[in-house]
Amino acid sequence: MRVERIESGFFGTNTYLAVCEDTHEALLIDPAGKWAAIAAKIDEMGARVVAIVNTHSHYDHANRNHEAKQLTHAPICVHRDDAAALASRFSFASTIFRGRTRLSPPPDRLLADGDAVDVGRLRFEVIHTPGHTPGGICLRYKKHLFSGDTLMAGAIGRADLKGGSHDQLVASIKDKLFVLSDDIFVYPGHGPRTSIEAERKYNLFVRLTPDQIDQLMFGPPRRKKRAEEPAPEKGDE
Repeated sequence: MRVERIESGFFGTNTYLAVCEDTHEALLIDPAGKWAAIAAKIDEMGARVVAIVNTHSHYDHANRNHEAKQLTHAPICVHRDDAAALASRFSFASTIFRGRTRLSPPPDRLLADGDAVDVGRLRFEVIHTPGHTPGGICLRYKKHLFSGDTLMAGAIGRADLKGGSHDQLVASIKDKLFVLSDDIFVYPGHGPRTSIEAERKYNLFVRLTPDQIDQLMFGPPRRKKRAEEPAPEKGDE
């Protein structure tokens, strides 16, 4: 398998092209950002995209689904718990950021934990990792894990957006990802590649509470100043 990363867009989203070198069939993961760069990479690789997978339904991971579908005619796949959000006809985020009223075509295939996405001779296992969104997933092929916004280098996804849960996200990481072998490479939705070993050892965000994370990122909360006591009136002394 050959993996190509295209980082682009306001949020620095990683779009991945995972290509079976025997058949040139490819999986397109999270098409978002600069479509011209994504299309150029598909052409450069001589890849035939046979599936488009969104690791979750957020705008910054799905805003080029329409173009990807038009070019490749491949099915759009997303976890069933994020399908309604992805298929929503109107998106506030897409309207604000791009003036586009349609976020994505409806998904063609609804995924569930344990499903497989076959691409040439590659078989990607679907791992349901809710917490960032209800239908967040990771995709695993042998020693390669595409983790979306579940797990990143030294970080985890936000859990304070609609449908998010910090406890659920941490449980997903500990129970489904950290049980994998150390030598698995992790390809996150943002930032550089990492490994299961590195994140299990050094990722503080998996160990901290939301309040501790806030303090780590923004410092301790400021104490409110006490209201000034009124000066004593004459005769009260």
